[in-house]
This record gives sequence, C-alpha cells and structure tokens, in this order.
Amino acid sequence: MIFRFSMILAAVLVASTPSAFGVDFADDIRPLLNEHCVACHGGVKQAADISFIHRDAALSVIEPGEPDESTFIDRITSTDEYEVMPPPEHGHPLTKQQVKLFRDWIAEGAVWEQPWSYEGPRKSDPPSVENPDWCLTPIDAYVLARLEKEGIEPAPDAPAAQWLRRVTLDLTGIPPTPAQHDEFIAAITSDGAAAYESKVDELLRDPGFGHRWASVWLDQIRYADSRGLGLDGRREIWKYRDWVIKSLNDDMRFDDFTIKQIAGDLIPEPTINDRVATAASRLTQTNEEGGTDDEEFRIAAVMDRVSTVWQTWQGITFECVQCHSHPYDPINHEEYYKFAAFFNNSMDSDLNEEYPLVSVPLDPADEERASALDLDILRMQESIWQREYDLINGDQPGWWSIDDFTAESTGQTRVRVEQRAGHTEFATIDTLSAGTKIMIDAAVPKDQQTISALRMTFLPRDPESAKADSEWGFMLSYLDVKLVAPDSTETPVEFSRVIGDEPHPMKDPQQSLNAKNSDGFAAYSRIHYARTAAFILKEPISVPQGSRLMITLDNRAQMLGAFPLVTRRGFFEASSRPIFGKQLDTQALVRDRQQLKEWTDQRRKIPSSRTPVMAERPASLKRPTHVFIRGLFLTKGEQVQPGIPASLGTLSGDEQADRMTLAKWLVSPENPLTARVTVNRVWARIFGTGLVATEEDFGSSGERPSHPELLDHLALQFAGPQGFRIKTLVRSIVLSHTYRQSSMIREELQAGDPINRLLARGPRFRMPAEMVRDQALAASGLLADTFGGPPVYPPIPDGVWKPFSSGDRWNTAKVGDANRYRRTIYTYTKRSIPYPMMATFDAPSREFCNPRRLRSNTPLQALMTLNDATFVECAAALARRMESNGDDLDDQIRFGFLATASRPADDREMDSLRGLYRRSIQSGAKPDAAMNDVATVLLNLDEIMSK
Repeated sequence: MIFRFSMILAAVLVASTPSAFGVDFADDIRPLLNEHCVACHGGVKQAADISFIHRDAALSVIEPGEPDESTFIDRITSTDEYEVMPPPEHGHPLTKQQVKLFRDWIAEGAVWEQPWSYEGPRKSDPPSVENPDWCLTPIDAYVLARLEKEGIEPAPDAPAAQWLRRVTLDLTGIPPTPAQHDEFIAAITSDGAAAYESKVDELLRDPGFGHRWASVWLDQIRYADSRGLGLDGRREIWKYRDWVIKSLNDDMRFDDFTIKQIAGDLIPEPTINDRVATAASRLTQTNEEGGTDDEEFRIAAVMDRVSTVWQTWQGITFECVQCHSHPYDPINHEEYYKFAAFFNNSMDSDLNEEYPLVSVPLDPADEERASALDLDILRMQESIWQREYDLINGDQPGWWSIDDFTAESTGQTRVRVEQRAGHTEFATIDTLSAGTKIMIDAAVPKDQQTISALRMTFLPRDPESAKADSEWGFMLSYLDVKLVAPDSTETPVEFSRVIGDEPHPMKDPQQSLNAKNSDGFAAYSRIHYARTAAFILKEPISVPQGSRLMITLDNRAQMLGAFPLVTRRGFFEASSRPIFGKQLDTQALVRDRQQLKEWTDQRRKIPSSRTPVMAERPASLKRPTHVFIRGLFLTKGEQVQPGIPASLGTLSGDEQADRMTLAKWLVSPENPLTARVTVNRVWARIFGTGLVATEEDFGSSGERPSHPELLDHLALQFAGPQGFRIKTLVRSIVLSHTYRQSSMIREELQAGDPINRLLARGPRFRMPAEMVRDQALAASGLLADTFGGPPVYPPIPDGVWKPFSSGDRWNTAKVGDANRYRRTIYTYTKRSIPYPMMATFDAPSREFCNPRRLRSNTPLQALMTLNDATFVECAAALARRMESNGDDLDDQIRFGFLATASRPADDREMDSLRGLYRRSIQSGAKPDAAMNDVATVLLNLDEIMSK
C-alpha cells in the first residue's frame, strides 16, 4: 500500500515542464495513450499494424493539424460499439475532456516527444527564492523554490550530533565514535559552519567510504561469491569486490569506472586491475549441472549482461525487448539483439573452468610487477605465434591434400568418408561416444617423397548451419601418427610443436603431443567455423613409394558429463617443405621462446587468485549475432551488427563497434541517461528515495522526477565540472541545507507528503542490512575494519547451511578471530543460501541486478538483533566497554548511549536505563549481566536502527 500510495503521490508532485503549445505531449497525451491504447497498439501487440509508441507508426491514423481528417478522432468519438476505441471490453470510453485533449493536440500539429529521460539534461540556473539566505548550495535553491511554491517551510537544522551521525553513516557506513562526537561538537563551537565542511572532507578520505558505497554498486552488478544455478558452487571472484572498494576510495572517475568494467580488457596494454574490472560481466549465473547445454546458458549470460547494463547505467527495463518491442518505450525488438552483439563475442562459456581467468596477486604490492610480466608474456606470445603461423597458414604454398583414405572409429561413434568442397573429409554421424578415437588410414601420393608437417582442418558436422547455431566443439587430446611402409614396417612420426589458428587459446595446442593428458588443440567449447592446426615434425621423414599414414585422433574430453568433445568432420594436408625446421627454430625464435619460458616461470611464482574476466574471441572466430524470434535462442532470424536503439542516437561504424565503443557511449555527452541514473542512485541512498523514485525505470512507465530541474542540474554538474567524481557529488549533497534539516516528522506534512518527496525535512529511514550489523560491531568495539581479502564466515544459525555441493563449507571464524568481526561486505555471499542477517534486512540474493532495495519492517528483524550470535556478542562487548569507562554507573551508561546513539542521553533516557540496570540486579543478575541487559536495549533502540 505504501508503494502504491507513493506512486500516486509522485504523479501529483511532479512538476510539469511548460509547453509551447496548449497541450503537452508528455504530461497530457502520452499517459492517455499508455492507459487506453498501447495494450493493443504498442510494442507487444500492434493491432492493425498501428503502434502509439513511435510517431511514424501513429501517423497512419493521425493527420497533424487536421483532427477532423484523423481516423484516430473518428474512432475515439464513434458511437458504434464495433468501431469505438477503446473497445467496450477493454475499458471505459474516453471522457469529453480527454477527447478534447486529443483534438487540440492534433490541431496543434500532433507534436511528438521522446520520453523525458531520452532527451538530454537541460541546463538551468538555480531558481530565485524568497529566502536566499537559507541556500548553502544550488541544490537548496531548487528544493526551496518547490517548497515555497507549495507554501511549505523547510525544517529547522538538525542538532549537530544528529547531523554528524547521519553524515558519518552515509559516508563510512558506521557511526561516529564518542571521541569523534566530542571533537566535532568542539569544532562547531570554535569554527562554526566551517566545521561541517572539514568533517565531510575528513569522512570522504576515510577508507570506510569504499566499504559503504561498494555495497550499493555490488547490488547493481549482482556480485556474489557463488555461481547461482545448479550446484551454486564457489566462484573465486573476490578480487573484483576489492577492486570496486579501492576504486571508490581512490575516487576513480565514474567514466573510467564504467569503461574499465565494460571493456577493461580492450584498453591498450591493460593492467591486471583493468582486466579484473571486467569481472563485472562475469558475475552472471552459470550452471554446473550435468547434461545442460552450455550454449543455452552462455546466451542467458549474454542477455543478463545486456539487462544489467541497461538497469545499472540506463535505468531502463530492457528484458522484455528480448521477446518483442518495448511495451511503452521507443525500443524495437531487433535493437535488443544489436545491443546484445556487443557482448556476444566474448570467450567465456558456461563451463566449470570459468575461462578466461586472470591471475591476480594476493599481495597488492606484487600487482605492478605482475602486470608488467603479463604484458611482456602477452606480447611475446603474439609475436612468436604470428611468426610461426605465417609459415603454415592457408596462403602459403607447398601443402598437398591427403584425399585417399578410409576412416574408422571406436565406441558407438560412426564415421564415414565423403567428398565435400574439393576435399575428402571424414564425418561422424549420429551419436558420439565418450573417449572416441578416429583412425584414418591414408595413402601418400606417389609423387611425395618426404613429409615435414601435417595440417589438419576440423569443421562442424554441418558447416553452414553451425555459423548461426554452433555445435559442440572438439578436443584433440592426443595425435598419434605412424608411417607404414609397403612392407608393413611401422615408424612412429614424432612432432616438435603444434601451431594453432589463434594466438591465445584457452587450451594449449602443445598438449595434443602429450599421450598422458586430456587437453590439446580444441574448439572450446563450441565450433562455428573451420579450425586449423599444423603439426610440425621434429625431422622431415622420407616416404617410400606406396607408404601409408595411420593417423589416430584421440578425443578424451567430455563436458558436463554428457557431451563428448569429438572431432566431427575434417580433412588433412601435408607438406614436404624442408624450411620448417630452419624457419621455426631460428636463433631469434629460440631466444624468444626461452625468454617467454623465463617470464612465465617468474609469473607463476607470484601467489595469485584466479579471477574470471572478459576477453574477446579473435576476429576470425567472431560469433554472428541473430535476432531470436519471440526471444527463443533456437529460432534465429536476421543477422545484426552491434548498435544502440535509434531513439538514443547512432554509433559511427557500427560494424566495427565493440565493448569499448559501448563503454565510451555510455559515458558520452550524447547519452541522456547515465549521469541522471547515477546521481539519482546516490541521492536515493542519501535521502531514502530518488528524485526518480522508480530507480529501475526511467522510461515511460516509471515515475517522473519530483524535481526535474534539480535532477538535470545534478547530472550536468556530475558529468561536467565535477569530473564524474562520486565523492564530489556526495560532498555537494551532504553539505546542502536540504540535507542538514532536522528529520523530525511534521504532522502537517504527513497526509500530503509522508515519504518526504518534497524534501521538507532531513532523511530518516531504516539503515540497510550492512549498516545494521556494522554499526553494532563498531559501537561494541569488535569491528575489525581492515581492507580486502577472501570472503569471511561469521556465525550463522544451525541448520541454515545446507549447500548442494558438499565441498562448500561454512567454516565459522572462532570467537576472537578478526574474521568473525569484519565488515558485512566481506561475508561470503551465496546466492542459494543468503546470509540470514542480510536476507532479514532486505538485502537481495544478487541473482540479478537489483537497482534498489525495498525496505520492510517485520518481527524477524527484532528477533535477529536480539538473538543472532553476532548481536549477542556485540551486546556483551559493549557492556564490557561501558564497565571499563570508570566506576560510576551513570558515566558507564552515558558512554554506552553516546557510543550507540551518537548523542548524549537526556534525563528521561538516563532514568529509564538506570532503572533497567537496577531491576536486573534486584532480580538476581550480577553486575556484568545487568550491564549486558542495558547494552542489549541500546543496540535495539529504533533510533539505532535508523539513520
């Protein structure tokens, strides 16, 4: 009910933008179209091929300037029950006033506007107000002008102690200490208003800033330490969480923060941290369950990345466009897939290894050295590969086809030989079995006397359809080749190296020469196009006339317990060129290979965490992107190139666009949404509700801003003079008079503005889950406020931890272990078993992007803070702190109250707490137990749970 009422209230509170015409499209016409028309004539359903989402589509029934000539007017005024719109079964007919609005709008030219958020922010000067002395910042002028328009006085200033608690919690996530309280009150006395600025600057430098604000970002980006689907096993990705915290503490520009997360791997010479940032896209759920189709869940991950980008940076609901055009906003069905194409060429798939991975040093002091080594290794690998590949690729002369052969296979796999595309190929048919070996018995042409290399090309079973609908790939675990002379003498063919067709494969092609392993040259895990590898002989061999080659392709790998990675189709070539031994072992190449080995050995010795990151497939292996008909990945329509919705502009050179193109567009001046969405998110965390209350929906079906000019002012300042600095944005808000107001409830505003949309008082609302726990740890003196590291395991109730994977253990830190008292942001986050305290206080499970948390108020919350092991320990520790603060009972109670409420207790409060202590003693409690009762009450006061 509260949410519904707030939606109604917001509609009343929204300030209208003056129109040059008598009828305003955004305020008068679009709401009527959405309410009465778009259910049948919108993005999902377009009856009679008419849609009122796009102007061009609507003009088929609207004649601008000519209402009497417009079919639209004829239909909404018709008295025929079979012609009138909307039809009787779809709702009441339009009122005379509504019909007049439509007539006047058409008469004025049927001016069509984009939804407000699709237009760029408009610059405005702060409005003039009757009481300019109240305004400390431009923010205050916008707020006060609105209050004066409504005839409302702003609230008086909050007491200094209340402001200090509020701002310390907002900026660091924990309350001020008693010593910090005393220092600030003294500073107010000596420095006056300057003390506020000094305190804010001090808090912005506090490492707690990153801890407090990182949790906001991790909700958006759906951070978790587990994989989500199937067994929901562990995922080692905590280095990304630490990167976010550090980036916020370092006040990284938000445009850089964005670019690194979307496309850090595409930055020239990326550092390890640039690559770690891309783990934002690897936080999608993966399915470890046996027998699942990794392509289905890879595509699901791509779609999740698309939705997350739109919710996090654009504030627009985009998921529905997967199946049809947007019901309310000007976004077409095919534009969803153009956007998905940005993410469709990444190397990751839905497999247990979670490739690609980057090794991140456990000790940050090693990061610079490790980054330098990684870049050296990367460049050297590419240099060596390119020189080798240039010798063996398809454009080089001297390769001859092996066309006369037979093929057999082991297990249930069946294979045949067929002519195709000018080659003799082997091709498997029907079901493949695990551990399949394919044996080729090939005749060597009479005119070939030596062999120095073999080149093998492997293809999908159906090469044409696989381009759009990839097949399971292959893994050539071991290649065994024998030369059989005419007298049946067998000579093993020995190879020196394998040269694959990509510089940085996920599986090492050299392993195909290792008889004891399962990895090797592979299309991992899917195959779209032909894949080629050359196997170079240690020494060229002489081939007696009439000899045969016995080639065995050993396929040992199997994915997800059900899918053998078998070479399904292929053909063979050989070369007699003697140059391979000389040109592949030049002095320069030998030296470079040795250098590469030394660097790799040095890098391997640096203790590291293996973090999933993004990486692009080579251009030659780029996946095509198709529209999914009705959103089903099995039914593909036209192929599309990367792009953005036309309603938001265009990108130059869309065919070459990649994630870097996307990232730069997100934070460009041409993007009307990113800055607005970001400042609105910050505002919402500080005031409890955003200027746009529907943080997840800035589109036509969401709420309009309560203060549109203020929102645009904040967005333009953030992307302009503030240089995309989050700390500068936060500073401008918390130093405003709007923020400094008392949060005291005012009866005269309760009926008209119960949730403070007019900002006539300061913010007051229940703290988020992390703050509830962290402030108890801080007040009690238990908080171990250190930075970074693997997830920790504070106590949880018995019976909660029952994971699907038996190896996923919750090893609770012992009493006294600092890991038991770390900030909540470091607690192990498992999607299928949320940490009970977080779930109770409305934290999301992080399965999907969560733009905002909806606050609840349930008895479970009180039971949690009274009985949870952490809060029980906090109460006992607080009691000990109070008892150590002198021998006088009143001094002890005053200290405890100041430590928790961040203000001195008044006489009434002192009497109540003193009485509680004495009653406990009278009931037989010992002094420490009595003080524990007082501490428990203090930690459970409503004031303590609120900001």
